[in-house]
Amino acid sequence: MATVSRSGVEPRYTDEHAKAGLDTAFPEIETWANQFAGYEILIDDPEFTSVCPKTGLPDFGVIQLRYMPREHCLELKSYKEYLFCYRNLGIFQENIVNQVLEDVVKACAPVWAHVHGEFRPRGGISTVVDARWPRPDTR
Repeated sequence: MATVSRSGVEPRYTDEHAKAGLDTAFPEIETWANQFAGYEILIDDPEFTSVCPKTGLPDFGVIQLRYMPREHCLELKSYKEYLFCYRNLGIFQENIVNQVLEDVVKACAPVWAHVHGEFRPRGGISTVVDARWPRPDTR
């Protein structure tokens, strides 16, 4: 059954588009034992790619992860291989940033984390998405 918007017109983007990619079995990100306290790590992926779940067109961007490790640090090659999983995945840019944050927190339980995604223009519009851990209580 098709969803109808408040204006009575069938929407171009459906709930299926919104959820696309989120049921993917992403690989675990490996970690190693942290030896110090109270410092930040910045990991930059300037050549991130994924696919629009509606059009199938490629999306290009930069993903930056900044976090303060607690007991474990992310192993960089494992994190890079994790990000490669998005290369041919149909998923919205907002969901990418939030999924990366969730998987980083699951992997290493940092003191705090911030994922920043800057996606290149397509159709004249670029997107910047930020997600932080701990998540703010918005209820």
